[in-house]
Amino acid sequence: MKAVSGDIAPVMQLSLRFSCAAVFFAVLVLRSEGMRWFEDGTLPSGVLLGVLFSLEFLLLGSALQHTSAAHAVVFLYSAPVFTAVGVQFLPEERMGPEQWWGMAIAFGGIAVAFFENGNRPWAEILKGDFLALLAGAAWGASNVVLRRGRISRASTVKTVCYQVAIAGVLLGLYASTTAQNQITWSLASISAVVFQTVIISIISYLIWFWLLRHYLTSRLMLFSLLTPLIGVFFGAAFLGDRLEAQFGAGALLVLAGILLVNRRVLFARAK
Repeated sequence: MKAVSGDIAPVMQLSLRFSCAAVFFAVLVLRSEGMRWFEDGTLPSGVLLGVLFSLEFLLLGSALQHTSAAHAVVFLYSAPVFTAVGVQFLPEERMGPEQWWGMAIAFGGIAVAFFENGNRPWAEILKGDFLALLAGAAWGASNVVLRRGRISRASTVKTVCYQVAIAGVLLGLYASTTAQNQITWSLASISAVVFQTVIISIISYLIWFWLLRHYLTSRLMLFSLLTPLIGVFFGAAFLGDRLEAQFGAGALLVLAGILLVNRRVLFARAK
């Protein structure tokens, strides 16, 4: 997204990739359900899911205007905590003290790995941090809606369709009202939109929502804390970015937290 931001603003890239993916998923849903699409009562929770999904991206984009990317990562990935709190009313999702400690350790690891003060005024930093925290809350809330709303009875394809369709429209409107809708087509920008549509908004979302339906949400969300760490490793491998000892310590804490939360499951399977 950053590589072609001169041709297409990031928020417009998001709108394009979600809109293109929405067409793909809508065709699949129409083929399987036809005009019975809205007869299952999933529309209200599906719309709510899409709004929360859009809100996450809008809040994160606003946060990055006021705080560093490192701070934004820390607070965005508070989402597993919000998810765990929201699904505690489900017996199969309820976590014990050991799992809560594991989650705290893993989130602390993200903070250790990425937290830095930067050169911006603290008032501005706090504003950005708060917006990133709200983005994490929106992400966590969307996972709760997925497990507890009527949308949980819909197919994975239909669930993703609600999200990307609403996000495509809302982010497109936001891009237009904020003068971020200019598009310059080039080989690079076309390739970027195709990659984001096919790999990110279709394939990876199908896999992610399938996982959310087959595994405990709170524990699965904890594994998402590996995302920023893996991103840094790729940066070091392909871009020559330097890995600091602070990052290594944080990564170990994240892995320790994940192991602690899933210790009983892992040992049970080993036996």
